[in-house]
Amino acid sequence: MKYGFVIDNRKCIGCHACTTACKSEHDVPVGVNRTYVKQVEKGVFPDTRRIFSVMRCNHCTDAPCVTICPVEALYTREDGIVDFDNNRCIGCKSCMQACPYDALYIDPDTQTAAKCNYCAHRVDVGREPACVSVCPEHAIIAGDMENPTTEISQLLAKQQVKVRKPEKGTNPNLFYIDGDDASLNPEATEKSGSWLWNSQARGVGHFAKAAEKMMHTNEDVDLLQMTIDNEIESAYQRKETENPNYIDVLTGKARRVYDTPDKGILWGWEVSAYVTTKAVAAGAFLIPFLAFIMGYELSDATKLWSAGISLVFLSLTGLFLVMDLDRPDRFLNVLLRPQWNSWLVKGGYTITIFGLLVTIWGAMTYFEIETGETVLLWITAFFAVMLAIYTAFLFAQAKGRDFWQSPSLALHMLVHSVMAGAAIFALVLLVSGTEDWMSILGMVMIIALSVNLFTMITELTMTHPSTSAHSVVKMITKGRYKNLFWFGVVAVGNVLPLVLLVLIPSAMTLTLAAVLILLGIYATEKIWVEAPQRVPLA
Repeated sequence: MKYGFVIDNRKCIGCHACTTACKSEHDVPVGVNRTYVKQVEKGVFPDTRRIFSVMRCNHCTDAPCVTICPVEALYTREDGIVDFDNNRCIGCKSCMQACPYDALYIDPDTQTAAKCNYCAHRVDVGREPACVSVCPEHAIIAGDMENPTTEISQLLAKQQVKVRKPEKGTNPNLFYIDGDDASLNPEATEKSGSWLWNSQARGVGHFAKAAEKMMHTNEDVDLLQMTIDNEIESAYQRKETENPNYIDVLTGKARRVYDTPDKGILWGWEVSAYVTTKAVAAGAFLIPFLAFIMGYELSDATKLWSAGISLVFLSLTGLFLVMDLDRPDRFLNVLLRPQWNSWLVKGGYTITIFGLLVTIWGAMTYFEIETGETVLLWITAFFAVMLAIYTAFLFAQAKGRDFWQSPSLALHMLVHSVMAGAAIFALVLLVSGTEDWMSILGMVMIIALSVNLFTMITELTMTHPSTSAHSVVKMITKGRYKNLFWFGVVAVGNVLPLVLLVLIPSAMTLTLAAVLILLGIYATEKIWVEAPQRVPLA
Protein backbone atom coordinates (compact mmCIF):
# COMPACT_ATOMS: atom_id res chain seq x y z
CA MET A 1 0.00 0.00 0.00
CA LYS A 2 1.27 3.42 -0.94
CA TYR A 3 -0.86 6.53 -0.86
CA GLY A 4 -0.38 9.44 -3.22
CA PHE A 5 -2.08 12.38 -4.91
CA VAL A 6 -2.87 13.26 -8.51
CA ILE A 7 -3.73 16.87 -9.30
CA ASP A 8 -5.64 17.15 -12.58
CA ASN A 9 -4.87 20.65 -13.83
CA ARG A 10 -7.34 20.19 -16.68
CA LYS A 11 -10.13 20.40 -14.12
CA CYS A 12 -8.87 22.76 -11.39
CA ILE A 13 -10.75 26.08 -11.42
CA GLY A 14 -8.79 27.77 -8.65
CA CYS A 15 -11.73 28.00 -6.26
CA HIS A 16 -9.57 27.43 -3.14
CA ALA A 17 -12.12 25.00 -1.70
CA CYS A 18 -9.27 22.60 -0.91
CA THR A 19 -7.43 25.31 1.04
CA THR A 20 -10.55 26.18 3.02
CA ALA A 21 -11.44 22.56 3.74
CA CYS A 22 -7.92 21.85 4.92
CA LYS A 23 -7.93 24.86 7.23
CA SER A 24 -11.26 23.80 8.67
CA GLU A 25 -10.33 20.15 9.08
CA HIS A 26 -7.05 20.84 10.88
CA ASP A 27 -7.80 24.21 12.46
CA VAL A 28 -4.87 25.73 10.54
CA PRO A 29 -4.10 29.26 11.82
CA VAL A 30 -4.44 32.37 9.68
CA GLY A 31 -1.27 33.19 7.75
CA VAL A 32 -0.12 29.62 7.05
CA ASN A 33 -1.49 26.82 4.86
CA ARG A 34 -1.06 23.09 4.50
CA THR A 35 -2.35 23.36 0.97
CA TYR A 36 -2.99 26.33 -1.29
CA VAL A 37 -3.64 27.08 -4.96
CA LYS A 38 -0.79 28.85 -6.70
CA GLN A 39 -1.83 30.97 -9.67
CA VAL A 40 0.37 31.93 -12.61
CA GLU A 41 -0.57 33.99 -15.67
CA LYS A 42 0.90 33.36 -19.12
CA GLY A 43 0.44 35.01 -22.48
CA VAL A 44 0.55 38.47 -24.05
CA PHE A 45 -2.06 40.97 -22.88
CA PRO A 46 -4.96 40.79 -23.50
CA ASP A 47 -4.64 37.14 -24.63
CA THR A 48 -3.61 35.63 -21.33
CA ARG A 49 -4.53 32.53 -19.37
CA ARG A 50 -4.29 31.63 -15.73
CA ILE A 51 -2.83 28.34 -14.49
CA PHE A 52 -3.89 26.85 -11.17
CA SER A 53 -1.65 24.43 -9.28
CA VAL A 54 -2.48 22.88 -5.93
CA MET A 55 0.63 22.94 -3.72
CA ARG A 56 1.22 20.82 -0.65
CA CYS A 57 3.43 18.12 0.88
CA ASN A 58 4.53 15.59 -1.76
CA HIS A 59 4.71 12.67 0.73
CA CYS A 60 8.05 11.67 -0.74
CA THR A 61 9.24 8.08 -0.70
CA ASP A 62 12.69 9.34 0.27
CA ALA A 63 11.55 12.31 2.34
CA PRO A 64 14.49 14.57 3.30
CA CYS A 65 12.42 16.13 6.09
CA VAL A 66 12.22 12.73 7.79
CA THR A 67 15.96 12.17 7.42
CA ILE A 68 16.99 15.53 8.87
CA CYS A 69 14.46 15.69 11.72
CA PRO A 70 16.51 15.15 14.91
CA VAL A 71 13.68 13.88 17.12
CA GLU A 72 11.51 11.72 14.82
CA ALA A 73 8.75 14.32 14.87
CA LEU A 74 8.41 13.54 11.16
CA TYR A 75 8.09 9.93 10.09
CA THR A 76 6.90 7.81 7.17
CA ARG A 77 4.01 5.47 7.87
CA GLU A 78 3.77 1.99 6.38
CA ASP A 79 1.18 3.26 3.89
CA GLY A 80 3.61 5.90 2.56
CA ILE A 81 2.03 8.91 4.31
CA VAL A 82 4.62 11.30 5.78
CA ASP A 83 3.06 12.26 9.12
CA PHE A 84 4.29 14.30 12.07
CA ASP A 85 4.08 14.33 15.85
CA ASN A 86 4.07 17.89 17.15
CA ASN A 87 4.57 16.63 20.71
CA ARG A 88 8.17 15.77 19.81
CA CYS A 89 9.05 18.74 17.58
CA ILE A 90 11.68 21.17 18.90
CA GLY A 91 11.08 23.83 16.24
CA CYS A 92 14.59 23.64 14.76
CA LYS A 93 13.23 24.35 11.24
CA SER A 94 15.61 21.80 9.72
CA CYS A 95 12.71 20.08 7.98
CA MET A 96 11.74 23.38 6.33
CA GLN A 97 15.26 23.71 4.96
CA ALA A 98 15.29 20.10 3.79
CA CYS A 99 11.97 20.17 1.93
CA PRO A 100 12.51 21.23 -1.70
CA TYR A 101 8.77 21.99 -2.00
CA ASP A 102 8.34 24.51 0.84
CA ALA A 103 5.58 22.31 2.26
CA LEU A 104 6.27 22.85 5.96
CA TYR A 105 5.64 25.79 8.22
CA ILE A 106 5.89 26.69 11.90
CA ASP A 107 2.46 26.70 13.51
CA PRO A 108 2.15 30.10 15.24
CA ASP A 109 0.01 28.55 17.99
CA THR A 110 2.18 25.57 18.96
CA GLN A 111 5.56 26.83 17.65
CA THR A 112 6.11 23.42 16.08
CA ALA A 113 6.41 22.29 12.47
CA ALA A 114 3.27 21.25 10.59
CA LYS A 115 2.23 20.27 7.06
CA CYS A 116 -0.27 18.23 5.08
CA ASN A 117 -0.50 14.78 6.63
CA TYR A 118 -2.89 13.34 4.03
CA CYS A 119 -5.67 13.66 6.60
CA ALA A 120 -4.30 10.46 8.13
CA HIS A 121 -7.02 10.42 10.77
CA ARG A 122 -9.64 10.28 8.00
CA VAL A 123 -7.76 7.68 5.96
CA ASP A 124 -7.52 5.43 9.02
CA VAL A 125 -11.32 5.21 9.17
CA GLY A 126 -11.76 4.70 5.45
CA ARG A 127 -12.46 8.30 4.37
CA GLU A 128 -10.72 10.47 1.80
CA PRO A 129 -8.69 13.58 2.67
CA ALA A 130 -10.86 16.66 3.23
CA CYS A 131 -9.52 18.44 0.12
CA VAL A 132 -10.51 15.49 -2.08
CA SER A 133 -14.03 15.34 -0.67
CA VAL A 134 -14.69 19.05 -1.12
CA CYS A 135 -13.19 19.62 -4.60
CA PRO A 136 -16.17 20.49 -6.87
CA GLU A 137 -14.36 19.41 -10.06
CA HIS A 138 -12.77 16.21 -8.76
CA ALA A 139 -9.40 17.72 -9.64
CA ILE A 140 -7.69 16.10 -6.63
CA ILE A 141 -7.49 12.31 -6.72
CA ALA A 142 -6.10 10.37 -3.76
CA GLY A 143 -5.69 6.69 -3.04
CA ASP A 144 -3.48 3.63 -3.02
CA MET A 145 -1.16 3.85 -6.02
CA GLU A 146 -0.16 0.18 -5.71
CA ASN A 147 -3.74 -1.08 -6.00
CA PRO A 148 -4.50 -1.44 -9.75
CA THR A 149 -8.24 -1.07 -9.14
CA THR A 150 -8.04 2.45 -7.69
CA GLU A 151 -8.70 5.54 -9.79
CA ILE A 152 -5.30 7.04 -8.97
CA SER A 153 -3.49 3.89 -10.07
CA GLN A 154 -5.37 3.83 -13.37
CA LEU A 155 -4.72 7.54 -13.99
CA LEU A 156 -1.00 7.09 -13.39
CA ALA A 157 -1.01 4.17 -15.84
CA LYS A 158 -2.85 6.05 -18.60
CA GLN A 159 -1.93 9.73 -18.24
CA GLN A 160 1.32 11.57 -18.70
CA VAL A 161 2.17 13.18 -15.37
CA LYS A 162 4.79 15.50 -13.93
CA VAL A 163 6.33 15.89 -10.49
CA ARG A 164 8.02 18.89 -8.97
CA LYS A 165 11.84 18.93 -8.85
CA PRO A 166 12.49 15.28 -9.80
CA GLU A 167 16.24 16.06 -9.79
CA LYS A 168 16.13 16.20 -5.98
CA GLY A 169 15.78 12.42 -5.81
CA THR A 170 12.99 12.55 -3.23
CA ASN A 171 10.63 10.38 -5.31
CA PRO A 172 7.56 12.55 -4.64
CA ASN A 173 4.11 10.95 -4.59
CA LEU A 174 2.23 14.03 -5.79
CA PHE A 175 1.67 13.99 -9.55
CA TYR A 176 0.28 16.63 -11.91
CA ILE A 177 -1.71 15.96 -15.07
CA ASP A 178 -1.15 18.78 -17.56
CA GLY A 179 1.31 20.38 -15.15
CA ASP A 180 2.96 23.55 -16.44
CA ASP A 181 6.61 24.28 -15.63
CA ALA A 182 5.78 27.97 -15.25
CA SER A 183 3.78 27.02 -12.17
CA LEU A 184 5.64 23.96 -10.88
CA ASN A 185 9.10 25.55 -11.10
CA PRO A 186 9.42 28.49 -8.67
CA GLU A 187 12.35 29.94 -10.61
CA ALA A 188 10.30 30.23 -13.79
CA THR A 189 8.50 33.30 -12.42
CA GLU A 190 9.38 36.29 -10.27
CA LYS A 191 7.76 36.82 -6.89
CA SER A 192 4.41 38.51 -7.18
CA GLY A 193 3.96 42.08 -5.97
CA SER A 194 1.99 43.14 -2.90
CA TRP A 195 -1.40 43.82 -4.45
CA LEU A 196 -4.64 43.04 -2.69
CA TRP A 197 -5.71 39.94 -4.61
CA ASN A 198 -2.47 38.27 -5.57
CA SER A 199 -0.54 37.39 -2.44
CA GLN A 200 -1.30 35.55 0.74
CA ALA A 201 1.32 37.70 2.40
CA ARG A 202 -1.11 40.66 2.24
CA GLY A 203 -4.12 39.68 4.29
CA VAL A 204 -3.59 36.02 3.41
CA GLY A 205 -5.09 36.74 0.01
CA HIS A 206 -8.48 37.80 1.29
CA PHE A 207 -10.00 41.28 1.23
CA ALA A 208 -11.58 40.78 4.64
CA LYS A 209 -8.22 40.48 6.36
CA ALA A 210 -6.82 43.56 4.62
CA ALA A 211 -10.04 45.47 5.34
CA GLU A 212 -9.74 44.62 9.01
CA LYS A 213 -6.34 46.29 9.10
CA MET A 214 -7.68 49.33 7.23
CA MET A 215 -10.34 49.86 9.92
CA HIS A 216 -7.62 50.98 12.32
CA THR A 217 -6.06 53.64 10.12
CA ASN A 218 -7.16 57.08 8.95
CA GLU A 219 -4.99 56.99 5.83
CA ASP A 220 -6.60 57.23 2.40
CA VAL A 221 -6.60 53.92 0.56
CA ASP A 222 -6.97 53.61 -3.20
CA LEU A 223 -8.28 50.07 -3.63
CA LEU A 224 -8.08 50.29 -7.41
CA GLN A 225 -4.33 50.66 -7.22
CA MET A 226 -4.12 47.49 -5.15
CA THR A 227 -5.38 45.19 -7.90
CA ILE A 228 -3.15 43.69 -10.51
CA ASP A 229 -5.40 44.65 -13.43
CA ASN A 230 -5.47 48.33 -12.50
CA GLU A 231 -1.76 48.33 -11.83
CA ILE A 232 -1.15 47.08 -15.35
CA GLU A 233 -3.65 49.53 -16.79
CA SER A 234 -2.05 52.47 -15.00
CA ALA A 235 1.37 51.28 -16.11
CA TYR A 236 0.15 51.39 -19.70
CA GLN A 237 -1.21 54.90 -19.17
CA ARG A 238 1.97 56.15 -17.53
CA LYS A 239 4.18 54.06 -19.85
CA GLU A 240 6.22 52.89 -16.92
CA THR A 241 8.19 50.26 -18.75
CA GLU A 242 10.35 49.68 -15.69
CA ASN A 243 7.32 48.17 -13.95
CA PRO A 244 8.04 44.40 -13.93
CA ASN A 245 4.39 43.41 -14.34
CA TYR A 246 4.06 45.80 -17.29
CA ILE A 247 7.08 44.20 -18.92
CA ASP A 248 5.75 40.69 -18.23
CA VAL A 249 2.42 41.53 -19.82
CA LEU A 250 4.08 42.96 -22.92
CA THR A 251 6.51 40.09 -23.37
CA GLY A 252 4.20 37.28 -22.36
CA LYS A 253 6.55 36.17 -19.59
CA ALA A 254 4.82 33.99 -17.02
CA ARG A 255 4.15 35.76 -13.73
CA ARG A 256 2.77 34.74 -10.35
CA VAL A 257 -0.51 36.35 -9.41
CA TYR A 258 -1.30 34.36 -6.24
CA ASP A 259 1.42 32.89 -4.14
CA THR A 260 2.43 31.42 -0.80
CA PRO A 261 3.62 33.78 1.93
CA ASP A 262 7.38 34.28 2.01
CA LYS A 263 8.69 32.54 5.13
CA GLY A 264 11.79 34.73 5.10
CA ILE A 265 15.08 33.76 6.73
CA LEU A 266 14.44 30.61 8.77
CA TRP A 267 17.97 30.32 10.16
CA GLY A 268 19.03 33.84 11.08
CA TRP A 269 21.84 35.49 13.02
CA GLU A 270 21.73 32.83 15.75
CA VAL A 271 22.87 30.16 13.28
CA SER A 272 25.57 32.42 11.81
CA ALA A 273 26.81 33.15 15.35
CA TYR A 274 26.61 29.49 16.35
CA VAL A 275 28.69 28.40 13.35
CA THR A 276 31.27 31.08 14.23
CA THR A 277 31.51 30.24 17.95
CA LYS A 278 31.70 26.55 17.06
CA ALA A 279 34.66 27.31 14.81
CA VAL A 280 36.42 29.14 17.67
CA ALA A 281 35.69 26.31 20.13
CA ALA A 282 37.16 23.69 17.80
CA GLY A 283 40.07 25.87 16.69
CA ALA A 284 41.06 26.80 20.24
CA PHE A 285 41.91 23.14 20.75
CA LEU A 286 43.21 22.31 17.28
CA ILE A 287 45.90 25.03 17.26
CA PRO A 288 47.66 23.83 20.45
CA PHE A 289 47.22 20.26 19.21
CA LEU A 290 48.87 21.26 15.94
CA ALA A 291 51.76 22.78 17.91
CA PHE A 292 51.96 19.57 19.97
CA ILE A 293 52.34 17.27 16.95
CA MET A 294 54.89 19.70 15.46
CA GLY A 295 57.08 19.17 18.54
CA TYR A 296 56.33 22.31 20.53
CA GLU A 297 56.22 21.97 24.29
CA LEU A 298 52.84 23.06 25.60
CA SER A 299 52.91 24.87 28.92
CA ASP A 300 50.20 24.31 31.50
CA ALA A 301 49.08 27.89 30.95
CA THR A 302 48.61 27.24 27.23
CA LYS A 303 46.63 24.06 27.94
CA LEU A 304 44.36 25.84 30.39
CA TRP A 305 43.82 28.73 27.96
CA SER A 306 42.94 26.19 25.27
CA ALA A 307 40.49 24.26 27.45
CA GLY A 308 38.94 27.43 28.89
CA ILE A 309 38.40 29.13 25.54
CA SER A 310 36.98 25.95 24.01
CA LEU A 311 34.49 25.50 26.83
CA VAL A 312 33.40 29.16 26.85
CA PHE A 313 32.76 29.23 23.11
CA LEU A 314 31.21 25.77 23.22
CA SER A 315 28.75 27.12 25.80
CA LEU A 316 27.98 30.05 23.51
CA THR A 317 27.45 27.58 20.67
CA GLY A 318 24.89 25.70 22.74
CA LEU A 319 23.23 28.95 23.76
CA PHE A 320 22.82 30.15 20.18
CA LEU A 321 21.62 26.71 19.13
CA VAL A 322 18.89 26.73 21.77
CA MET A 323 17.99 30.36 21.02
CA ASP A 324 17.26 29.43 17.41
CA LEU A 325 14.73 26.79 18.42
CA ASP A 326 11.05 27.69 18.47
CA ARG A 327 10.59 25.16 21.29
CA PRO A 328 13.78 25.56 23.37
CA ASP A 329 12.05 23.81 26.27
CA ARG A 330 12.35 20.57 24.29
CA PHE A 331 16.04 20.84 23.38
CA LEU A 332 16.97 17.74 25.38
CA ASN A 333 14.83 15.69 22.97
CA VAL A 334 17.84 15.86 20.62
CA LEU A 335 19.87 13.82 23.10
CA LEU A 336 17.11 11.78 24.74
CA ARG A 337 14.95 10.99 21.68
CA PRO A 338 17.52 11.00 18.88
CA GLN A 339 16.93 10.15 15.24
CA TRP A 340 20.41 9.02 14.31
CA ASN A 341 20.25 9.81 10.59
CA SER A 342 20.07 13.52 11.43
CA TRP A 343 23.35 15.41 11.57
CA LEU A 344 21.75 17.71 14.13
CA VAL A 345 21.73 14.74 16.51
CA LYS A 346 25.27 13.72 15.58
CA GLY A 347 26.32 17.33 16.08
CA GLY A 348 24.61 17.51 19.46
CA TYR A 349 26.47 14.45 20.67
CA THR A 350 29.72 15.73 19.14
CA ILE A 351 29.36 18.99 21.11
CA THR A 352 28.63 17.04 24.30
CA ILE A 353 31.52 14.57 23.95
CA PHE A 354 34.00 17.25 22.88
CA GLY A 355 33.04 19.38 25.87
CA LEU A 356 33.47 16.41 28.20
CA LEU A 357 36.90 15.51 26.77
CA VAL A 358 38.16 19.10 26.96
CA THR A 359 36.93 19.33 30.56
CA ILE A 360 38.84 16.15 31.44
CA TRP A 361 41.97 17.52 29.73
CA GLY A 362 41.68 20.79 31.62
CA ALA A 363 41.21 18.95 34.91
CA MET A 364 44.21 16.70 34.22
CA THR A 365 46.32 19.76 33.47
CA TYR A 366 45.19 21.58 36.60
CA PHE A 367 45.91 18.57 38.83
CA GLU A 368 49.16 17.80 36.92
CA ILE A 369 48.08 14.34 35.76
CA GLU A 370 50.06 13.30 32.66
CA THR A 371 49.05 9.63 32.36
CA GLY A 372 47.20 8.98 29.10
CA GLU A 373 47.34 12.64 28.02
CA THR A 374 48.64 11.87 24.53
CA VAL A 375 45.85 9.39 23.82
CA LEU A 376 43.30 11.87 25.17
CA LEU A 377 44.66 14.63 22.92
CA TRP A 378 44.31 12.50 19.78
CA ILE A 379 40.76 11.43 20.66
CA THR A 380 39.78 15.02 21.46
CA ALA A 381 41.34 16.20 18.20
CA PHE A 382 39.10 13.81 16.28
CA PHE A 383 36.00 15.25 17.94
CA ALA A 384 37.33 18.78 17.43
CA VAL A 385 37.49 18.13 13.68
CA MET A 386 34.00 16.64 13.77
CA LEU A 387 32.80 19.68 15.70
CA ALA A 388 34.27 21.92 13.03
CA ILE A 389 32.75 20.16 10.02
CA TYR A 390 29.51 18.46 11.10
CA THR A 391 27.43 21.52 10.14
CA ALA A 392 28.52 21.00 6.54
CA PHE A 393 26.80 17.61 6.56
CA LEU A 394 23.75 19.10 8.27
CA PHE A 395 23.52 21.73 5.54
CA ALA A 396 23.95 18.99 2.92
CA GLN A 397 20.85 17.29 4.36
CA ALA A 398 18.94 20.54 3.71
CA LYS A 399 18.13 19.48 0.16
CA GLY A 400 15.93 22.50 -0.42
CA ARG A 401 19.02 24.75 -0.53
CA ASP A 402 21.17 23.82 -3.52
CA PHE A 403 24.11 26.07 -2.65
CA TRP A 404 24.65 24.15 0.59
CA GLN A 405 25.23 20.96 -1.38
CA SER A 406 28.77 22.13 -2.23
CA PRO A 407 31.32 19.32 -1.68
CA SER A 408 33.85 21.89 -0.42
CA LEU A 409 31.68 23.09 2.46
CA ALA A 410 33.35 20.73 4.96
CA LEU A 411 36.78 22.09 4.00
CA HIS A 412 35.37 25.62 4.24
CA MET A 413 34.33 25.01 7.86
CA LEU A 414 37.50 23.18 8.86
CA VAL A 415 39.67 25.99 7.54
CA HIS A 416 37.52 28.52 9.38
CA SER A 417 38.14 26.61 12.63
CA VAL A 418 41.90 26.71 12.08
CA MET A 419 41.71 30.43 11.24
CA ALA A 420 39.55 31.13 14.29
CA GLY A 421 41.83 29.13 16.60
CA ALA A 422 44.95 30.91 15.40
CA ALA A 423 43.21 34.28 15.69
CA ILE A 424 41.95 33.67 19.21
CA PHE A 425 45.41 32.58 20.40
CA ALA A 426 46.94 35.65 18.79
CA LEU A 427 44.68 37.67 21.07
CA VAL A 428 45.65 35.46 24.03
CA LEU A 429 49.26 36.52 23.40
CA LEU A 430 48.32 40.02 24.53
CA VAL A 431 47.61 38.60 27.99
CA SER A 432 49.88 35.56 28.31
CA GLY A 433 52.92 36.88 26.43
CA THR A 434 53.96 33.40 25.28
CA GLU A 435 56.49 34.44 22.64
CA ASP A 436 57.11 30.87 21.44
CA TRP A 437 53.68 30.95 19.77
CA MET A 438 54.47 33.94 17.55
CA SER A 439 56.03 32.14 14.60
CA ILE A 440 53.60 29.21 14.40
CA LEU A 441 50.52 31.43 14.66
CA GLY A 442 51.64 33.72 11.86
CA MET A 443 52.50 30.75 9.64
CA VAL A 444 49.18 29.00 10.37
CA MET A 445 47.23 32.18 9.61
CA ILE A 446 48.98 32.70 6.27
CA ILE A 447 48.39 29.11 5.17
CA ALA A 448 44.77 29.05 6.40
CA LEU A 449 43.93 32.39 4.75
CA SER A 450 45.39 31.16 1.44
CA VAL A 451 43.41 27.90 1.62
CA ASN A 452 40.28 29.82 2.61
CA LEU A 453 40.52 32.14 -0.40
CA PHE A 454 41.03 29.12 -2.65
CA THR A 455 38.01 27.37 -1.07
CA MET A 456 35.76 30.39 -1.57
CA ILE A 457 36.87 30.75 -5.19
CA THR A 458 36.10 27.05 -5.70
CA GLU A 459 32.65 27.33 -4.11
CA LEU A 460 31.71 30.39 -6.15
CA THR A 461 33.23 29.52 -9.53
CA MET A 462 32.60 25.78 -9.75
CA THR A 463 29.94 24.58 -12.18
CA HIS A 464 26.75 24.73 -10.17
CA PRO A 465 24.22 21.94 -10.74
CA SER A 466 21.14 24.16 -10.61
CA THR A 467 19.94 27.65 -11.44
CA SER A 468 19.10 28.05 -7.76
CA ALA A 469 22.73 27.66 -6.70
CA HIS A 470 23.78 29.95 -9.54
CA SER A 471 21.31 32.57 -8.31
CA VAL A 472 22.89 32.46 -4.85
CA VAL A 473 26.35 32.99 -6.32
CA LYS A 474 25.04 35.96 -8.27
CA MET A 475 23.40 37.29 -5.10
CA ILE A 476 26.71 37.02 -3.24
CA THR A 477 29.02 38.47 -5.86
CA LYS A 478 26.78 40.93 -7.70
CA GLY A 479 23.56 41.33 -5.75
CA ARG A 480 22.26 41.84 -2.24
CA TYR A 481 25.43 40.69 -0.45
CA LYS A 482 28.07 42.06 -2.83
CA ASN A 483 29.27 44.89 -0.54
CA LEU A 484 29.52 42.67 2.53
CA PHE A 485 31.23 39.96 0.49
CA TRP A 486 33.79 41.98 -1.44
CA PHE A 487 34.59 44.44 1.34
CA GLY A 488 33.81 42.56 4.56
CA VAL A 489 34.80 39.02 3.57
CA VAL A 490 37.38 39.28 0.79
CA ALA A 491 39.13 42.59 1.51
CA VAL A 492 38.88 42.98 5.29
CA GLY A 493 38.56 39.36 6.38
CA ASN A 494 41.10 37.70 4.08
CA VAL A 495 43.26 39.83 1.77
CA LEU A 496 44.18 42.59 4.25
CA PRO A 497 45.28 40.27 7.09
CA LEU A 498 47.16 38.11 4.59
CA VAL A 499 49.04 41.14 3.23
CA LEU A 500 49.82 42.40 6.75
CA LEU A 501 51.13 39.03 7.90
CA VAL A 502 53.32 38.54 4.84
CA LEU A 503 54.69 42.08 4.44
CA ILE A 504 54.71 43.48 7.99
CA PRO A 505 55.19 40.58 10.45
CA SER A 506 55.03 41.82 14.04
CA ALA A 507 53.11 41.31 17.26
CA MET A 508 50.85 44.26 16.50
CA THR A 509 50.22 42.99 12.98
CA LEU A 510 49.35 39.55 14.35
CA THR A 511 46.80 41.05 16.74
CA LEU A 512 45.23 43.24 14.06
CA ALA A 513 45.09 40.33 11.62
CA ALA A 514 43.40 38.18 14.28
CA VAL A 515 40.61 40.73 14.79
CA LEU A 516 40.08 41.10 11.04
CA ILE A 517 40.00 37.33 10.56
CA LEU A 518 37.31 36.84 13.23
CA LEU A 519 35.19 39.61 11.69
CA GLY A 520 35.66 38.05 8.25
CA ILE A 521 34.62 34.61 9.49
CA TYR A 522 31.35 35.93 10.92
CA ALA A 523 30.64 37.93 7.74
CA THR A 524 31.27 34.83 5.62
CA GLU A 525 29.02 32.63 7.72
CA LYS A 526 26.28 35.26 7.67
CA ILE A 527 26.32 35.30 3.87
CA TRP A 528 26.66 31.54 3.45
CA VAL A 529 23.77 30.90 5.86
CA GLU A 530 21.39 33.63 4.70
CA ALA A 531 21.84 33.91 0.92
CA PRO A 532 20.63 30.38 -0.02
CA GLN A 533 17.47 30.94 2.04
CA ARG A 534 16.43 33.88 -0.14
CA VAL A 535 15.81 31.61 -3.14
CA PRO A 536 12.09 30.66 -3.23
CA LEU A 537 11.26 26.97 -3.00
CA ALA A 538 7.65 27.15 -4.16
